[in-house]
Amino acid sequence: MNFGILVFPQVEELDFAGPWEMLTLWSKVAGGPENCLIVSETASPVICAKGLSVNPHVSFKDCPRLDYLLVPGGVGARQQVNNQVLTGFVAAQARNCKAVLSVCTGAFILHAAGLLSGKKATTHWNSLERLRALGDVQVVEQRFVRDGHIWTSAGISAGMDLMLAFIADVAGEEAAGQVQFHAEYYPASTRYGDFENHEHAPTYLKQLT
Repeated sequence: MNFGILVFPQVEELDFAGPWEMLTLWSKVAGGPENCLIVSETASPVICAKGLSVNPHVSFKDCPRLDYLLVPGGVGARQQVNNQVLTGFVAAQARNCKAVLSVCTGAFILHAAGLLSGKKATTHWNSLERLRALGDVQVVEQRFVRDGHIWTSAGISAGMDLMLAFIADVAGEEAAGQVQFHAEYYPASTRYGDFENHEHAPTYLKQLT
């Protein structure tokens, strides 16, 4: 099984590093994918949004057929929606994938690749209206959303919740529980600054209060 995670210049670090942690723990402790690959347009180092430099495992040219693909977001996603090489790669791989996932504004890359039209989806709270403005996406203000084989999540840290839910769906709750336990991913309930009640906060955050 090949699971690919896309990266590109100015990608948001936690968008892909959080899911990567869950994915590789799945492989280590609960029988997850044999091959976990960081994929980029070229094999050159990729400089992320906060300055982290990442060395991809494979380029688009050398990437094997993927069973699953995760597309993160970040500042760089605004440029990549116009990168026909990248969106073409996503579209081509998606034809063979059992599932395609996005984190944060990676949803816009899925849309540019022709994968979100007519689908339910979500994205970072600050881009929900931009997603609605596309006109052919049913925006759902949830932490993550599944519509068929397409999974999308809210911003940044939500990618970890997305991946755990995905693992539970594919491999069962026992496997997801093993990953969650080894990652010690049990988020604290503390809320700081009352931002969950901000006028632009998504519905699922407002429901926490």
